[in-house]
Amino acid sequence: MNSEHETRNIEALRAEIEAAERRVAREIEPGARALVVAILVFVLAASFILPHTGDVRGWDVLFSSHHAGAAAVALPSRVFTWLALVFGVGFSMLALLTRRWALAWVALAGSTLASVTGMLAVWSRQTVAVGHPGPGIGLIVAWITVIALTFHWARVVWQRTIVQFAAEEQRRRLVAQQQSMTLLETLNNEGDENRETG
Repeated sequence: MNSEHETRNIEALRAEIEAAERRVAREIEPGARALVVAILVFVLAASFILPHTGDVRGWDVLFSSHHAGAAAVALPSRVFTWLALVFGVGFSMLALLTRRWALAWVALAGSTLASVTGMLAVWSRQTVAVGHPGPGIGLIVAWITVIALTFHWARVVWQRTIVQFAAEEQRRRLVAQQQSMTLLETLNNEGDENRETG
């Protein structure tokens, strides 16, 4: 009777741990890092009103305005601004608001890609033909901000992975405990049967 009660308790505990594990698998808990990411998203959005090259602002590069064409803005700058807007601002905000792990992962992947593209955008402005301006403050700020976002999203995603590993380990311990209790119960029953028949 006592072993049945213990088995029910272990089953209930295992179901509770599995539910927590499923919840952890879907959600992130950025903690204080959420404030840092929110500030970085704001800085990144503000960088679009700063000049990216000469007097060409980030919005001009983003929408390929006449000013951007006249300043010989290359493809890496356009790709970088779109990646920064979509992943650095868009998916970062969605991940912070919904706290979904999948969105945090997409924000991390997109920010990583934007960081590399940002380096190419800065390089393309440094190697532009004579007479055209180099990289502006807005481009540099956006690139550094995207790198910082990449770092923080990597920490958030990794933190969630550590918690998930701990939940899996706890579940394995419970399964092993339940199996050992079942084995002991089986051995006790067999011993009782042997005594009765002997």
